[in-house]
Amino acid sequence: MKRLLLALCLFLATLGRAYAAPAQIPWDQLSPEEQRLLEPLHDTWMELPAARQQRLRKGVERWDDMSPEQKKRVRKRIRRWLSLSPEQRASLRKRLERFHELPPEQQQRLRQRYRWFRRLPPEKRRALREKWNSLSAEERKAFRERALRRWKHGAPGQRRDAGEPPP
Repeated sequence: MKRLLLALCLFLATLGRAYAAPAQIPWDQLSPEEQRLLEPLHDTWMELPAARQQRLRKGVERWDDMSPEQKKRVRKRIRRWLSLSPEQRASLRKRLERFHELPPEQQQRLRQRYRWFRRLPPEKRRALREKWNSLSAEERKAFRERALRRWKHGAPGQRRDAGEPPP
């Protein structure tokens, strides 16, 4: 019985190490390229959780694989992100969390709507934004519900145009 208990303890200890959180990566273990790209984080690197360090290293790998045009777009997005206030960043993080909580079908529907919207001419996008912003919270909710019903069932006597966005 003691042997069985000892074996079980050893097994659980080994299992625990296998599933333990990844260890932090000392700065000097990063490659010169990783150190160059992650230089802004040098002073706080060891304060970062190990999982975040791993994500940042993977980001460096993705960066190396990007074309110059892709890198240009990423730099632009980073500048835009850095220009946001802490409140705006928090709001965007919350929206992203809510998006990831949605079922995959709804996520896909939202992506389709976004692509449709981005293909519109700028003046049409501006007009739609102004119209949306002029609606009250109740009107927006009612609009979403009508659009969802129309998309799922089709409005009587109406045919959904192929260029029309999903709700």
